[in-house]
Amino acid sequence: MAKFLSFMATILIIATAFTGCLNQVDEDIIKIAYKTQDDYNDASANPQLLADFITAQSGFTVELYPISSDIAAIEALRFGHADIAFLDGGAAFIAWKQHGLDVILANQNSDGSTFYTAQAWVLENSSIQSLEDLEGKNSCHTGWLKSAGMLMPMGYMINNGLIEVSEEIDEIDSLRTIIENHFGTATIPEKGDLYYGYSGGFRCMTEGVGDVAFVKSTSYEDHCEGNDWCLDRSEYRLLSPAFGRVPSHPMMINMEIMSQEKMDIIADAFLALNSAEGGSEILEGVLNTPGISEVTTEGHLGSYSDAIGTIPGIANFFDEKYDS
Repeated sequence: MAKFLSFMATILIIATAFTGCLNQVDEDIIKIAYKTQDDYNDASANPQLLADFITAQSGFTVELYPISSDIAAIEALRFGHADIAFLDGGAAFIAWKQHGLDVILANQNSDGSTFYTAQAWVLENSSIQSLEDLEGKNSCHTGWLKSAGMLMPMGYMINNGLIEVSEEIDEIDSLRTIIENHFGTATIPEKGDLYYGYSGGFRCMTEGVGDVAFVKSTSYEDHCEGNDWCLDRSEYRLLSPAFGRVPSHPMMINMEIMSQEKMDIIADAFLALNSAEGGSEILEGVLNTPGISEVTTEGHLGSYSDAIGTIPGIANFFDEKYDS
């Protein structure tokens, strides 16, 4: 019996040591989920440049974990096949709300911010004074299911009781009917149409096609310089409150299986892109951003999630959209 117990104790020690070695190997490797391709016509877009930079900054071996979709990236984080992944706002919403993944960093916009604000504009002489006055008015949207032009304003107004939606409705296509029932005539352009996009939505309102434009808080500054269809700034007015922040692409991790030490090392290595030699070229060429900022999950995705989370069928829509 004593020999048996001694044998089992030895086996346990060996197994524990072996497991520890495996964990140590995993801790010394950073795996980045990334949509890779066989050849890069533009060498500056090759994600291996990013991997090599993070290796140099962290001292870890960095590997690219190939994924074919944002849903695949989320699954890779969930099951520990990858340590980090860059997602867009919709995919990040799914990753956070359905799977408990967290944001630690985010791409910067051209002005250094990590979000833009979705807000409505009207002409200064409009009778519309508040969001409550929008019922029955003609609306200008940037396109079908666009964040600032549709999902954020509709989600905000549904969430705050300005638009009533039956609890039985759970299909994203029902949003078109909800919009048509609430507004007078809704302009929902397709790509290529005159009023498509942020500039088009603002122009739609400026030219009197709609009474309100659902765009960005910075739309006048962004789109009126050099455009002869724009009026003077004094002839426009922002409606308050804003609908919330639309987040830039965040970098997400699974905090349930990543140590705090490793998370800090990863964050510091990526933040070094902002200042280290060769960092700016990788930011622009690989990540398509001028910089990276440290953020929190709630701070980065909170108001976006609050708004779009009330859109009927939004979760199913995102699941289908990002699984391709």
